[in-house]
Amino acid sequence: MAVSQARESAPELAALLERAAAGGRLSPAEGLRLFTEADLLALGAAADERRQALHPERQVTFILDRNINYTNVCITDCHFCAFYRPTPDHPEAYTLSRDVIGRKIEELLEVGGTRILMQGGHHPGLPLAWYEDLLRWLRTTYPEIEIDAFSPSEIDHIANLEGRSMEEVLRRLMAAGLAGLPGGGAEMLDDEVRQRVSPKKQSAAGWLEAMRIAHRLGLTTTATMVIGLGETVEQRIGHLQKLRDLQDESRRAHGRGFTAFIAWTLQTENTPMGRSKGREEYGASANEYLRLAAVARLFLDNFEHVQASWPTQGLRLAEVALEFGCDDFGSTMLEENVVSAAGTSLRHVAEISMQRHIRGAGYIPAQRDSRYNLLRIVERVPEPAPARRLPM
Repeated sequence: MAVSQARESAPELAALLERAAAGGRLSPAEGLRLFTEADLLALGAAADERRQALHPERQVTFILDRNINYTNVCITDCHFCAFYRPTPDHPEAYTLSRDVIGRKIEELLEVGGTRILMQGGHHPGLPLAWYEDLLRWLRTTYPEIEIDAFSPSEIDHIANLEGRSMEEVLRRLMAAGLAGLPGGGAEMLDDEVRQRVSPKKQSAAGWLEAMRIAHRLGLTTTATMVIGLGETVEQRIGHLQKLRDLQDESRRAHGRGFTAFIAWTLQTENTPMGRSKGREEYGASANEYLRLAAVARLFLDNFEHVQASWPTQGLRLAEVALEFGCDDFGSTMLEENVVSAAGTSLRHVAEISMQRHIRGAGYIPAQRDSRYNLLRIVERVPEPAPARRLPM
């Protein structure tokens, strides 16, 4: 019995876990109860049973790609961000040239990469035509690379600069070569939280509308969530409810929606939040992260994939998350600058290292593309080189 660890819990809580593990839809109140009351191991066991039912092959997928942060100029001033510079003339501000972007992509191609994830700040001086020209150049120069780029908040920013709708911006970017819209900028889909930590950013409804349009247009999308922003558990469940509702809507209307859900905990080092008087109120524990991973697997019953976030949680906790409902290890992330600026120590994991962690957790590594099409199954992972013995 997958939830045998819950035998000492209230019978109705054990029954709720059993029903969720079998794929029964949870109400927000039931999701809240599991998050706050369920034994951690019982919750993980239920999420793992559900994950195994959806993915019985015991494969854990990953993607070979590179994050390219094309600019760090941003006028949105999020309190949790250490990456941005407020003006183009700031001494540490940059906007990457095509030569630099090209070298980064060529390095990715050398290791067999298949995708770039290109995101940046809300630059006040880059018009829509700049993004279109960049995408057309990328598509022409590197046709073998999939381009997943920007985020709902970047699309909103461009639309506001141009006086256009988000749909027109997305249609024009797609015509230029955009294949996917990553789920960055969601943080917490609750306007009380957003007004407190990122008041200049688009509303929760705006983020969801950008993704609604992306689903209609056929772009590849992911859904994300950040915990530790001083939000309540009720707000976390509300975030999941908004995602589940949009997924239902998009699947009914278009037969597609978000490919995966990805969550991580807030990193506050070097950020305004980390320097604030109330800094001890921010962040989230490993226990909370694992609870969220498990509840997400059970609550988001219309999501096929839940991704472990090794860049923020560390590789070992990401391995544990594979027993709490996650079936994907994410990206090798040949480069990452935004989260690492806020204090994470892991900026790149080589493909072999990722495969070893997946295999070490008892799963079979499988390389995928953005739409979760399998490209290859890794039958054998090279053993690490023996440690050199120090001279006596």
